[in-house]
Amino acid sequence: MSASYDIKDKLNEYIRIIRLSRKPDRKEFSMVSKVAGAGILIIGAIGFIIYLLMTDLPRFLLGT
Repeated sequence: MSASYDIKDKLNEYIRIIRLSRKPDRKEFSMVSKVAGAGILIIGAIGFIIYLLMTDLPRFLLGT
């Protein structure tokens, strides 16, 4: 197999995927946005809780 055959094969795969893709409708986009936003908020809250535990808990336990 030559390098040009591999490149052509990959290019055909990419073209096939692009042909199958479609633009989401308004309802689908809204749902994806809500799920992504909720995920960002949850990860942010977990990070903030870990931050508080790492900074304030040692001060509270040591009494300084």
